[in-house]
Amino acid sequence: MSVIDYPKDTIVTFSEEEKLFRETVREFCQKYIAPKWVEIDEAADKEPMNIPIDTIKKMGEQGLFCIPCSEEYGGQGGTYTMATIAIEEIAYADPSVALAVYALLNTGWPFALELFGKEEVCQEIIPEVAKGDAFFGIASTEPQGGSDVAGLRTTAVKKGDVYVFNGEKAYISGVGEVQKLSWGGGWFTLARTGEPGHRGLSAFALLARKNGELKPGWNPTLYEDIGRHGLTTGGFILEDFELEKDYLIGEENKGFYYVMESFNLARIVVSAATIGAARWLLEQAVQWFKDRKLFGGKSIASFQGVSFRFAELYARWEAAKYFVYRASRLADKIYIEKDPAYKPKDLNVPVALAKNYGPETCVDLAEEVMKWYGAYAYTKEAPIFRAWLGPFSYVIGAEGAQNIMKYIIARDIIGRDYVSQ
Repeated sequence: MSVIDYPKDTIVTFSEEEKLFRETVREFCQKYIAPKWVEIDEAADKEPMNIPIDTIKKMGEQGLFCIPCSEEYGGQGGTYTMATIAIEEIAYADPSVALAVYALLNTGWPFALELFGKEEVCQEIIPEVAKGDAFFGIASTEPQGGSDVAGLRTTAVKKGDVYVFNGEKAYISGVGEVQKLSWGGGWFTLARTGEPGHRGLSAFALLARKNGELKPGWNPTLYEDIGRHGLTTGGFILEDFELEKDYLIGEENKGFYYVMESFNLARIVVSAATIGAARWLLEQAVQWFKDRKLFGGKSIASFQGVSFRFAELYARWEAAKYFVYRASRLADKIYIEKDPAYKPKDLNVPVALAKNYGPETCVDLAEEVMKWYGAYAYTKEAPIFRAWLGPFSYVIGAEGAQNIMKYIIARDIIGRDYVSQ
């Protein structure tokens, strides 16, 4: 039993099936991920292409990818709440969140592909992702910026039965995995097919490598990140890259709307990763309080400057957890149960609250735990810094900058006419 676990709660409750699912995922993660997450992070820090292929494959065999995707397309046929539970548990076992981010990308974006893509494309890609043989994430960010999706410059020109791409994507997860996994994979990608602005963007399932073969015109590079090393980050240049027209997702020039709706789904599981890492951090703090004695044998938690700050951060974690699971339940109402009383836009504020609260709570907690550890935390012997640097990527902008989350909340509550002047 975890030191920090879920108290009885009448608001966020879990069914017996969900509790059993959590225990199954936790058992797997504690056996195959928790003992080696530091080793994975350190090895990939030294060489980014040290990708934990064996662990990814085990996770696929366990059914930790494509959780809400239908069994018809090779997915697990689960719910978005189950996906959220799984990502939280993976991040608890790997608080650098690298493997959790791998899993959440290969859950949220295949599900988005299922929602908007062609059946034959789903049949081709989703089973390979679910098995752990392919990667499928998101590639929207460009060198000039990520939040201004409507301003992206990559072009896709239709020529006969193919689209020809030219442009550049930056800060993209999975660039190395696409090259190393047995099948390959790609990304839910946006490119300009029409007029300037958001109405001229189309979405594609851009496969850089499939059936083990790289496609010409895709030129990747890897970045050296400061954290979350077990998942590669990089960019790629597209030079006359050809993609068959069937890989267009939905209608041409409607891509902006598909990706914005899909970002809501992605941000739920992103936030789940941060509350999982935060739970691990809370436990490290509690254990440290029990072990660390000073001033005549007193626990450092006996000082209110420590224990009160812990209480504040614990409260923020509880709030973040509520925001995350409230959003996942709503996603189930919309996409799994297809309840007509709920619409995709109803997710905007709940998701923005989860994404705004989860990452910042986790990072603030990591900083405090490092202070409580003192000088020891500034060494690699203490793994706390790894749980600080990984989630920090979601504070500085990945999957939506924090100020964008605040804008969404203000826009939908106050009104677009007043906020978007």
